[in-house]
Amino acid sequence: MSSDTSTERESLHPWQLFTLAGLVGATIVVFASRGQTPAAIVLLSLTIFAAAAVGVAAWRTLVPLADADEAVVPQALGGRTRAVLERDKGLVLRSIKELEFDRAMGKVSEADFGEMSARLRARATRILRQLDAGTGYREQIEQEIARRVGAVAAREPGACPSCRTINDTDARFCKSCGTSLAASPS
Repeated sequence: MSSDTSTERESLHPWQLFTLAGLVGATIVVFASRGQTPAAIVLLSLTIFAAAAVGVAAWRTLVPLADADEAVVPQALGGRTRAVLERDKGLVLRSIKELEFDRAMGKVSEADFGEMSARLRARATRILRQLDAGTGYREQIEQEIARRVGAVAAREPGACPSCRTINDTDARFCKSCGTSLAASPS
């Protein structure tokens, strides 16, 4: 974790809201249940936390139904995220091929094929968009390579002072831009 990512503020997540509601509810139960046995208070608190867990589960179940068009795209595709997406892409594409084969063999009706094919193709499209969204690394890598090569060229004695091209040690002119190089002691 870098210092850039640790200082960024993220928005509140729904599970945090339900956890907070569970804590507040349990606190209210503790204060409101004076004269009750400790077992009853614990049981009531656990019931409230269970209700909060049910709320989280319901939220996670219903949100994808409401936001069917919007796919969740990871901010940065790390090695593991990319590997998982590549694996999912292979599985979805294989499923599409198997579905087409089953239709050709007469195992799947046209109506079922249309529905399942549309869902699989939509999922494949979302996965491909997620994979394409993570291509920002190429520019960062190229910039880092250019920075490092420039630093190495600046230290090399045969580097051109204007374009930083590395030349042979006995060269009198730059092989890239033609600039005169400092005469080496002979």
